[in-house]
Amino acid sequence: MSNAIISVKDLKKQYGTFEAVKGISFEVIQGEIFGLLGPNGAGKSTTLEIIETLRTKTSGEVIVDGFNLDTNPNNIKKVIGVQLQTSGFYPGLTLIELINLFAGLYNQSVNAAELLDKVNLRDKAKAKFKELSGGQKQRFSIATTLINKPKIIFLDEPTTGLDPQARRNLWELIKDIRNEGTTVILTTHYMDEAEVLCDRVAIIDSGKIIAIASPDKLIDDLVASGFERPKEVKKANLEDVFIQLTGKSIREEI
Repeated sequence: MSNAIISVKDLKKQYGTFEAVKGISFEVIQGEIFGLLGPNGAGKSTTLEIIETLRTKTSGEVIVDGFNLDTNPNNIKKVIGVQLQTSGFYPGLTLIELINLFAGLYNQSVNAAELLDKVNLRDKAKAKFKELSGGQKQRFSIATTLINKPKIIFLDEPTTGLDPQARRNLWELIKDIRNEGTTVILTTHYMDEAEVLCDRVAIIDSGKIIAIASPDKLIDDLVASGFERPKEVKKANLEDVFIQLTGKSIREEI
């Protein structure tokens, strides 16, 4: 694909005799939200960590924004943003202090207030990280991926443990980031989340990609095969009821 911003060809990763990634190939298109889905131990985290330059590969080719992982890993680091787990932040620092700390590491000049605005946290600018709710911590974690103005961001299970309002608010944030031109790659165990957010998904199992297409195409193909759910599918689910009754606004923990 001519507009691919990430190209992975025959990627393999072995640990001794164990093959965690078994020669997978895929491309991510510039400006899309791409989901890498799979059960625990499928190889998705290993794959992403290789692309992020955090883990070495055994063989294969990885190209990110025109840069070859083998020869230009430092240039790749400059064009990507990687979501940190919330445990990776100094709990006693304020959000402003943390942003300025990361900006210094990236050697970037950043307007911290504007960045916090993007994730609806300006009013928490002087709050310490440990004082934030779970949803606030996740939004701040995503904000830090934007500090170096990346072309691509990687989000690892960004809504795990969040309540429905915080979860859907984060969905809107991820869509906004993509709409501003950033390519988003995410992992999630929530299939409804992948269906709502992702333009395309790759399903990986036992180190191999077993399907790759848009969520709609994968669902249509399954239905065409004769699959039927044992229960009639309703036009809404319990989460929709919950959101409709309680509202979409973010609730902070008390």
